[in-house]
Amino acid sequence: MADEITLLDFWPSPFGMRVRLALTLKGIDYIYKEENLQQKSDLLLKSNPIHKKIPTMIHNGNPISESLIMVQYIDETWPKSSSLLPSDPYGRSQSRFWADYVDKKVYDCGRRTCFAKSPEEGDAAVKELLECLKVVECELGEKLYFGGENLGYVDVALVPFYSWFYAYESFGGLSIRDECPKIVAWAKRCLENESVAKSLPDQQKIYEFVVTMRKKFGVE
Repeated sequence: MADEITLLDFWPSPFGMRVRLALTLKGIDYIYKEENLQQKSDLLLKSNPIHKKIPTMIHNGNPISESLIMVQYIDETWPKSSSLLPSDPYGRSQSRFWADYVDKKVYDCGRRTCFAKSPEEGDAAVKELLECLKVVECELGEKLYFGGENLGYVDVALVPFYSWFYAYESFGGLSIRDECPKIVAWAKRCLENESVAKSLPDQQKIYEFVVTMRKKFGVE
């Protein structure tokens, strides 16, 4: 019986982009269902009753939540395609460490950069964001990708945030290209991959989404 995969998602979510990218890289067909986060579907609430969050993936009736867990699940369930995680235990541990760093640091700093309610709050967020990106840039070093010669787990975890870079720059008053040129060059290299290009929304579209949300939240 063919696999049936449904992804419950919200298009601007960098976490959802990860899952879409992993599935696309593996050549896996799936059903995409856009969620209204103000009125979540019964399927989402049933499939992810603890967190009630997107993305949630349903594989042959079995729900999986948390984007990094989903990416690992996809990598393990469809191993015939090129692996996202390294084959050796130490390499896998390092990939998981850096993906977790992205989750805990980059997302939060970026969110605060876009939605800061005071100049002081915004300045602090921008400072932290740049510090985080420079740490990640140092880890990238001279490699083509975090996975080495090929896209890997950390690349899949981080590259969705590139869609948000223009919003970070616009509302944070910074230039990521100037501050972290290797990260921008890496992201553009990732976008040369057709699967990445298909999975990430345009930066302008994300910017317009943030403008709408800032108005909704009363952020000037």
